[in-house]
Amino acid sequence: MDVATVAGLAISVVLVAAAIIVGGNPVIFIDIQSLLIVIGGGCIGAPMMAFPLATTKGLVGIAMKAFFVKTYDPVDTIKFIVELAQKARKESLLALENVEIENEFLKKGITLAVDGTEPPTIKAILTGEMTYIKKRHENAISVLKYIMDSAPAFGMIGTLVGLVNMLATLSDPSAIGPAMAVAILTTLYGALAANVICAPIARKLEWYDGEESMQMEIIIEGINSILEGDHPAIAEQKLMGFLPAAQRTQSGGE
Repeated sequence: MDVATVAGLAISVVLVAAAIIVGGNPVIFIDIQSLLIVIGGGCIGAPMMAFPLATTKGLVGIAMKAFFVKTYDPVDTIKFIVELAQKARKESLLALENVEIENEFLKKGITLAVDGTEPPTIKAILTGEMTYIKKRHENAISVLKYIMDSAPAFGMIGTLVGLVNMLATLSDPSAIGPAMAVAILTTLYGALAANVICAPIARKLEWYDGEESMQMEIIIEGINSILEGDHPAIAEQKLMGFLPAAQRTQSGGE
């Protein structure tokens, strides 16, 4: 679980809710008509029109990655690859078959290598998978960014609906309040959906996508070094080049 994402969302929701409660009656901030316009139209209907159904259906699963994601320290990944290189150099490439590998991408690459697959083919397979994973993530992030734009836009639509209702009932003072509530609350709901939920999750997914891509590039280069028979120290220097200087220094790689 990503504690920062969960904590950040909780803090945002709690503080906004606290501000509403402190300001008076929180019940007045609940309006079904406004929710239908923003959530139904801006967060569900419009994205379904803008993207293929398969992409929107997979959005929840990808978005949950911001909360529940398994990450690997790139330094640990490099050290493990160096250990594999040492084992392959001292024993044989086949000796890696019995090594327990947690990272599925690395495991797939090593399995292909042990099976005798040609290095260019291994690189092509892993690069293709990395490209597909990145594309899938980019699609989900695109949907979230679209909702970031459409939710406030539907909030403005709700505002216009509320204003029309208000102007149509100016002769009835009791109807002005509910109509005005719709006008204001839809804008509020749109802003909350975009800035409290979608924008932070999209940004976190972009960050994870970058980290995961770097990990996969390290793995592809590491497997290539093992197959070329590079000395483990040389392989380590190659792989450490993917990391920022500060991270390399902390790891002892420089």
